[in-house]
Amino acid sequence: MTSSPQQQTRLQSTSTPPAAQAFGMPLEPFKTHVPSSYPGSPRVHSFYDDPSSTWTFVIADPKTRKAIVIDPVLDYDSSAGKVSQKSVKGLAAFLQREGYEVARICETHVHADHLTGAHALKTLLPEHPPVYIGSRVVDVQEMFASVYGLQRDELEHAFDGYMHDGETFAIGSLTAVARSLPGHTPDSMGIQVGDTVFAGDSLFLPDVGTARVDFPGGDANALYNSIKSLFQLSEDFRIFSGKSLFSGPQSFKYSSSSGHDYPANRDKSCYSTVADQLAHNKHVGGPEANLDAFVVMRSQRDAGLGAPKLLHPSLQVNLRGGRMPKPDELGRSWIRIPLSGELP
Repeated sequence: MTSSPQQQTRLQSTSTPPAAQAFGMPLEPFKTHVPSSYPGSPRVHSFYDDPSSTWTFVIADPKTRKAIVIDPVLDYDSSAGKVSQKSVKGLAAFLQREGYEVARICETHVHADHLTGAHALKTLLPEHPPVYIGSRVVDVQEMFASVYGLQRDELEHAFDGYMHDGETFAIGSLTAVARSLPGHTPDSMGIQVGDTVFAGDSLFLPDVGTARVDFPGGDANALYNSIKSLFQLSEDFRIFSGKSLFSGPQSFKYSSSSGHDYPANRDKSCYSTVADQLAHNKHVGGPEANLDAFVVMRSQRDAGLGAPKLLHPSLQVNLRGGRMPKPDELGRSWIRIPLSGELP
């Protein structure tokens, strides 16, 4: 592949070696969601990252204090090219304060809207938990390797393990199940723990609908089928979404105890129930929902969407599992931005 002209942005880091730093003040969760009476229901701490409008989740077993972390965020100032570990340090401080031992850190997919804090959090925590992602991440890495000039050795060991559809793993006395949810991206994964499913960016709250599918490897047919597989679950199961977007006036009330931050007159939240989604999801809910209409809708809607603001920085860091690009001979790390359009 012929390389295109590249604009390069230098990355600056405010981090210091973990052994020489204190985590500082704990990051406080937006909400702590208590376990239900359903067997194996987890305690969930949700953390909202305002700059990227994304959610990080700590899923914990109250009995054993074992936990996993889903989709931690690394702070990044794109104008200055400056990276900060403030959020992951705060998250690490919270985990230590609560006495949680993290069994693994899970990425629901390769995000294009924020830099993952997975590697940074792994490095900070004394247990150094392994970082997992869906097994089809290798397909996504292959798609973008030539675009950004990524080397094979940077990608082969970017993650400590891969999640496969249907496999189980323990969170203390709780059992988690990996669920493949392709469509938004090929590697998109959900994680189910008892009556609780973490859907990543595949399924948003009902008044916003569903994820875009116009990234390389995206597939509207696959996304529709992935979401419908979630709709086979019990109607009182909780579905946590990984992204918040503004969508307009409130049109209904959730059966869950909290709302969302899309409409201006509603508090932000990150979850609904299967029943909420079945009845009210603007793209896939209600009696008239069907695959053909969904494919047409997503194609038309995605055609009008711009690229995420942090697309290029996010992909180059996240494809590496949260590691920075290799420094040059002067110790500087760079982000490449492929240029297109009418170049003079």
